[in-house]
Amino acid sequence: MSTASKTAGRVGGKDEPSVRELVEQATHTYIARLQFRYAKDDPAAVAELAQLRRGAGRRSHEIPELWGIDALEKLAELMPKGASGSGRREDAEEAVFLASTLWALHQQSRRNQSTHVRGKDLGGAVRALIRLKKTESADEEESTLRKRMVRVGTAESFRSVAVRLREIVMLLRTVPESPPLDYARLAGQLYRWQDRSARAGVQREWGREFHLAASPPRTGKGKTPGAEKGDVIDPTLGADEEEGTYGGYAAGE
Repeated sequence: MSTASKTAGRVGGKDEPSVRELVEQATHTYIARLQFRYAKDDPAAVAELAQLRRGAGRRSHEIPELWGIDALEKLAELMPKGASGSGRREDAEEAVFLASTLWALHQQSRRNQSTHVRGKDLGGAVRALIRLKKTESADEEESTLRKRMVRVGTAESFRSVAVRLREIVMLLRTVPESPPLDYARLAGQLYRWQDRSARAGVQREWGREFHLAASPPRTGKGKTPGAEKGDVIDPTLGADEEEGTYGGYAAGE
């Protein structure tokens, strides 16, 4: 094997980060900085968050005033023209944009809470919300939240994914201590989702996250108390079941 072949995909003798990693890095860097400033009640950060919220559930080209947000500029800085997979730059931009605007929606009016927390996956956040909203109508509540999660997993277009994730974020906002979410991880998943060959893998991740988060600690007898029904995302629910509108944005294709 030639020296050139051995070093292919490496920069400066180091492994070149994947585009997914760059997407996650750009998203985390941008949100973490803005989240910190927002917590300090920085007027510029408050104004930027309000502007970002307008893009939640939308495609990046639909909101001209959000073209060139710092998150996308950070991505451009990290992704030189020679980066592997640079042909999917638009997919990367859409993933960073959607994750950043969804975070802004989630963070709204929460000065004392960070809604972007690394390691908090989508399925776990929805499962945490189910536990927080346990009431007399617990079964009905769980069914509604679970269906929202299923709808994300069965979406067939990026617009559908965007709208359905917005629905989930709006539900996460309904409790005082809203379950946080790792928006950098979500951005990476959204980037991969746009690749048909990787989509099924992302859908499996979302389902596995939701399933695993349902398992409370086992008792001494090896039984799981209070196990919830329907832990696995129902694959029989149609991709467009009860598709409609949410928050003023058209859902579906």
